[in-house]
Amino acid sequence: MASEEKDEAGVQDPLFILECGEVYRNPTEIKMSQIVLPCHSNHCGELSVGQLLKWMDSTACLSAERHAGGSCVTASVDDIHFERTIGVGKVINITAKVNRAFTSSMEVGILVTCEDLYTGKLWQVCHAFASFVARRTTAGKVQLKQVIPHTQMEQMEYSLAAERRRMRLIHAEIITDILSSSTAQLGECQEYQDAVPSERTRVESVELVLPPHANHQVSTFGGQIMAWMENVATIAASRLCNSSPTLRSIDMFHFRGPSHIGDRLVLKAIVNNSFKHSMEVGVCAEAYQGGEPLRHINSAFMTFEALDSDGKPRTLPRIRPEPVEGKRRYQEAIARKKIRLDRKYIMSCKQTEAPLSVPWDPSNQMYLSYNNVSALKLMDARNSWVLTSEKNKVRLYILEEDQVLFFKVEMHVSVPAEQTFRLLSDLRRRREWDQYYEDCEVINQADDDDTIYRVTTPSLKKGGRGQDFILLASRRKPCDPRDPYVIALRSVTMPTHPPTEDYNRGEVLCAGFTICEESSTVTKITYYNQASPGVLPYISTDIVGLSSGYSSSFSACSDFLEANKANLAALSPSAV
Repeated sequence: MASEEKDEAGVQDPLFILECGEVYRNPTEIKMSQIVLPCHSNHCGELSVGQLLKWMDSTACLSAERHAGGSCVTASVDDIHFERTIGVGKVINITAKVNRAFTSSMEVGILVTCEDLYTGKLWQVCHAFASFVARRTTAGKVQLKQVIPHTQMEQMEYSLAAERRRMRLIHAEIITDILSSSTAQLGECQEYQDAVPSERTRVESVELVLPPHANHQVSTFGGQIMAWMENVATIAASRLCNSSPTLRSIDMFHFRGPSHIGDRLVLKAIVNNSFKHSMEVGVCAEAYQGGEPLRHINSAFMTFEALDSDGKPRTLPRIRPEPVEGKRRYQEAIARKKIRLDRKYIMSCKQTEAPLSVPWDPSNQMYLSYNNVSALKLMDARNSWVLTSEKNKVRLYILEEDQVLFFKVEMHVSVPAEQTFRLLSDLRRRREWDQYYEDCEVINQADDDDTIYRVTTPSLKKGGRGQDFILLASRRKPCDPRDPYVIALRSVTMPTHPPTEDYNRGEVLCAGFTICEESSTVTKITYYNQASPGVLPYISTDIVGLSSGYSSSFSACSDFLEANKANLAALSPSAV
């Protein structure tokens, strides 16, 4: 049995009741509550973000160490967006728990809420994901035990953790590629009257790492380093706006190496660029001891606003960059702003609120692909499916949630999972078994994992126009044997392929396959589709919908897989 309770952020999170009648609690969960005192605040009477980062890092570290059973260090902290500022006297509640463990690293989810003790109100401050690495022991590299999800929410986070890990591993490489291509298109820096020289905002500070700054492993506390970085970034931002700036977001922190007691940490910050209501501050931390060369410890980009007396963003002065390096930073900040806006838009929209087609370009590919796969994994993690029919061992399920209807078709085939994945990955071959795939062509091979197709389908009405779809297909192999293969589909907009008079432009919000290996020769295939109730009468004309002949369509899919499982050598590399 299960009951529901509102969590601190106002979200319904079901409780899991054990057979003994006790309420299940995640064994890695750590909670910290702190009242904000004047010593924790800045001169505006608001909680210092640096202090908050310390609390978040220490709570997350305790959760990671509870799971690992030993020492852990912070490897990275994903992008953080701060929704509110917090005044003195409020209570900060931080909850951290391990979402998933990999070989020696793990992802810890962190939720920060604020509580007003006098009114009883609760609101969310931020939500973050941190990666921790278990330290080696005398026996060698650590092999972490696996996390076993029990609730639907845990299953969702467990599944999405693999996709977030993939993003972290390729983050630096993709950002570099995007910036190099974007910078070339931005041209020369614009000259603004009364622009502030960027050199005026430059800040450099040095900190001596003392025992109070170290963690229980005698390394510099990661939260302390982040706090020092936030401090110099705030000073740089203040020099531009001549007031107290408000930190709105931080790009990913990535710790590139440790520092220890006795190290000197050199912290540098400068405003890279300013826009109408926001500015980007670049900040880095380097360490040295004695006469040794500087070691790069961390770097980040922080976005600030300056608020007026009504709490609304003020117009900021523009920046005049210094030659060469300053102009490079100036141009890259423009590209990063676009990336941030794309990322915030794509990753923050609820599936029911997002427009169906999102414009695709290289700057948002990583986040759009992430959103595409994540949406399918979230659908897969739902546990309230209702079986409505079964025919020829093909089962049809439905689920209605928040005025949206979801379909699921499930079947088993006697074809190995990897071969099934490779055969279904190439949408051009789907017309061999799906009567509604009239034609399919590749219009953009973004990379090995993401392909954009144009698909056409016939009209079911005599004399009517068919439909065409511009679909992003995002493919993922399992992160480990517990994960399924994933083929996620959603509509995107391509300037090179606008709607035409010959076809009605169709839309797909979320659809695709999960492919699970049940044995070396048996594979479970699950097909998902999301549609609003208003289009259900026309679902048979939808490219990823289910017709009344769903059973025959997926029986044909099974026959297709059986007939082609021995012909994989003929597949071209681009098809997989």
